Amino acid sequence: MLKLSQLKDLSRQSETKIVLLVIDGLGGLPRPETGKTELETARTPNLDRLASQGICGVTDPVAQGITPGSAPGHLALFGYDPIEFAVGRGILEALGIDFDLKKGDVAARGNFCTVGPKGIVVDRRAGRISTEENAELCKALSRIALSGVELFVVPVREHRFAAIFRGKGLSGDVSDSDPQQVGMAPLTVVPLLPTGDRMASLANEFVARAKSALADRHPANMVLLRGFSQHPDLPSMVDTFKLNPAAIAAYPMYRGLAKLVGMKVLDTGSSIEDEFSTLRQRYGEHDFFFIHVKKTDSAGEDGNFDGKVTVLEEVDGLLPCITDLHPDVIVVTGDHSTPATLKGHSWHPVPLLLYSRWCRPDSVQQFGERACAAGGLGRFPAAEVMPLAMAHALKLAKYGA
Repeated sequence: MLKLSQLKDLSRQSETKIVLLVIDGLGGLPRPETGKTELETARTPNLDRLASQGICGVTDPVAQGITPGSAPGHLALFGYDPIEFAVGRGILEALGIDFDLKKGDVAARGNFCTVGPKGIVVDRRAGRISTEENAELCKALSRIALSGVELFVVPVREHRFAAIFRGKGLSGDVSDSDPQQVGMAPLTVVPLLPTGDRMASLANEFVARAKSALADRHPANMVLLRGFSQHPDLPSMVDTFKLNPAAIAAYPMYRGLAKLVGMKVLDTGSSIEDEFSTLRQRYGEHDFFFIHVKKTDSAGEDGNFDGKVTVLEEVDGLLPCITDLHPDVIVVTGDHSTPATLKGHSWHPVPLLLYSRWCRPDSVQQFGERACAAGGLGRFPAAEVMPLAMAHALKLAKYGA
């Protein structure tokens, strides 16, 4: 795989347009009763038609057997090696809500959660409380005073919040308190390097005091923290790929990630239809569009197989909003798999279709896991999706003499 510096030398500007549609948590596992995954169960005539006209495959977001988080899964699709360019979830949440981060700030992504009488996590998302209730809880937690630092507790959406610690000598080199599964107690934050000693102490103090402040609340009676991080320095997609890229995403974390790699984040509504409408309205302004659909991942994490099917069918019904614009390249894929049967992210490869008038179509007739696994692109790293999209948009020069 070429490095970003090499791709920068090959990239060139052109009038062609690329649309990257990321259906979060797209991949699934078969339902035992039918033997079909969520994607194979859904009625998706538009996606199937596009797959039959293009070329398909499956991708590994990080590496075979590795379960990816959302940040590395997306970074790979944007052309960044997710091992080389590691980004913490906390910074992405803070950027996504336009929090005014300062140099040295440490941000963590927070979940309001539910713990039982013995302190064991029974719901990592507190029943997906409303954003309005979240905001009230954040006001209460913002009153917590920690010695020598400023603390900001800011609502994101539903059960998610961002905790930002501002002060001297802080580092993101600490572990998470979130065990990322039910049936366990929240973890003690520990330093991963000596530089993280102070931050670990502050984080544990915050969690302990938050526990006391939320003791009488239900279902949001505890907090979980993960992704402690500081602002990284990533190469810009504008400089690397010579693009004028834009992001259309309703969820803050993905807006933050898009900002981090140099995309212009467009204002949009909260529904999938709103996002597709924004593409139509702003199509003339950019040559690369990243569109993010979140609800498939949420349904998968909730174990809602039928709900995930419904969202996939909604996306399919709206797909003409993209195809009617006649982009030179359309890529449809996911950042990772979230099978409803597992209720979480998984290591399984992710289906992908690439449509371009310059592609070499394969024999795939349906957009699904098994069909795509037999496609012409085979199985390959997700970080190679961006060079493929650029090549099919005639945006890469020849390598070598």
